[in-house]
Amino acid sequence: MNETKEVKDIKLEGEEKEKMSPSRRREIIKTLIIIFLAIMLVLTFFSNTIMNRSLPEISTENVSSGKLTERLEGKGVIEANQSYKVTVEGNRVVEKIHIKKGQEVKKDDVLFTINTVSNEKLEEAEADLEKLKLDYETALLQDPVDYSKENQSIKAARDALNSAIAKRDAARANEANAERAKSENNSNKSELERLTSEQEKLSTAIKAIRINSYDEAPYELVGDLPVLLSDFEFADAEYKSASETYQTILGTEGGNIELAKAERDEKQAAREAAEKVYNDAKNSIRDNLNSRLSEIEGPITDLKNRIADYEATYGEKGSESYETLAAAVVEKQNSLEDLIIDLNKDKQKDSITNKKNALDIEAKKKAVDKQQEKVDKMKKEGKSSEVKSKYSGVVSSINVQPDATTTDGEPLAVIDLFDDGFTVKVYVDNDVVKKVKKGVQADVINNYGGDIEAVLKEIKNNPENSKQKELTFDVTGDVASGDSIELAIPLGSGTYDAIVPRSAVYPDDKNGHYVYIVRSKNTPLGNRYYAEKVNVNVEAKDSVSCAVSGGIGRGDYIITASSKPIKSGAQVRMKDK
Repeated sequence: MNETKEVKDIKLEGEEKEKMSPSRRREIIKTLIIIFLAIMLVLTFFSNTIMNRSLPEISTENVSSGKLTERLEGKGVIEANQSYKVTVEGNRVVEKIHIKKGQEVKKDDVLFTINTVSNEKLEEAEADLEKLKLDYETALLQDPVDYSKENQSIKAARDALNSAIAKRDAARANEANAERAKSENNSNKSELERLTSEQEKLSTAIKAIRINSYDEAPYELVGDLPVLLSDFEFADAEYKSASETYQTILGTEGGNIELAKAERDEKQAAREAAEKVYNDAKNSIRDNLNSRLSEIEGPITDLKNRIADYEATYGEKGSESYETLAAAVVEKQNSLEDLIIDLNKDKQKDSITNKKNALDIEAKKKAVDKQQEKVDKMKKEGKSSEVKSKYSGVVSSINVQPDATTTDGEPLAVIDLFDDGFTVKVYVDNDVVKKVKKGVQADVINNYGGDIEAVLKEIKNNPENSKQKELTFDVTGDVASGDSIELAIPLGSGTYDAIVPRSAVYPDDKNGHYVYIVRSKNTPLGNRYYAEKVNVNVEAKDSVSCAVSGGIGRGDYIITASSKPIKSGAQVRMKDK
């Protein structure tokens, strides 16, 4: 039987192996073992280096001892001990204001010039002006063409395209997705979804308040505004009806003009009252919503940046092929182009409507301006009188504007009587009041002129918070009512064994306060560092440092900053280590 070439090669190889000596085999095995150990050593070194780079980087300071002067900081608003309200009887028109806020005035100085016009022609002209203003304001309340949603969609599409491009370019360099990073990213997404949902609700509520439409607004955020708006709209309708009736009677002989005018004035007062109640509530709720919206914008931006960093490194769902990511770039580019084309079409359609509305509003504004000139001219033809100050002092507030109509009993201005002095109230917690003494002079932090002094004259309970005390200071120097003042109240000095940076001390609901210290551990690969949480008691503090007692002492390293959040027992990396 003829043997094939493959069979012959196999037999030849077997014969050569049989001829190999035992010493040759030992050399080969020894070489393989050395290569294996070298590979394991290199892998161990690089894995340890990579792990260290992924640890939180911390900054530390030594615990020190020494003297610390404790200071309590607080702020308040300057108030005059006595003030004088400037009032006039009846409804008058303010023709001229002779004073400014903060101006010093003397007794019998002229404060305001008012006129006493009250003829029927002026009232009729003012009624026409109010009607024209109402028509103009109604036209302004029309919803403008808003492309914010479209622009937001375009921005989101553009951001998605840029993200896809970044992931495509980095795809070849990406390694396998780290499990810890994935878990953290999922947590960030959940928190972002919650905050974004809250942001959308807040934005919807704010928009509803801005356009006075609450059909789609979250009821838990807008409160009673829908009811108050309904009350105002009802009062507005009543006022319009009464105004039209009054206008009709003016042109009719034998009509009861006084009765119609009284009814119109009553409806006008009711409308203004309802409008004020609605506007006050709206402004208060809107301020609260805007404040909360501002609070969550920072965390939302931070979470988006973290998620973006994760996706730039690992991709949205982990490592993907270059071809898949390139196809995603093309898809998102097409989506962006479609959105831009659709927006341009909508703008062309809305252009004609916007021009018509603008012309109508311009015509109504001209009518208001013309009627306003007529009313102003009639007012100047009336008699004028002067309002003078009864006392000497400083003007703390002016509550009217030129051409405004005064209300009986309402103050036109408030004048602080500086001869009676000024005070400021600061509220502090009960646990530190025992260190404060009457008669102590506080340092004025924002005393840029250097001539302001504040002396503690009274300590009493805070009627609005049983856990606080009210400190009242006599203030002298270049101050005025309404000024904000920051005080640093000395509480005494002491020598302490453990002083740490104030920024390194954190509040703990269960055990008062705590700090993080660094513990080291020797390993075959070098020292490793771990964060340890230590509960402490705050004995004293100033604006920079805290004196503490507890499980720390001189020689300990306090963690003052970290590149990532840390927990007790977590391994950390010392800066420059």
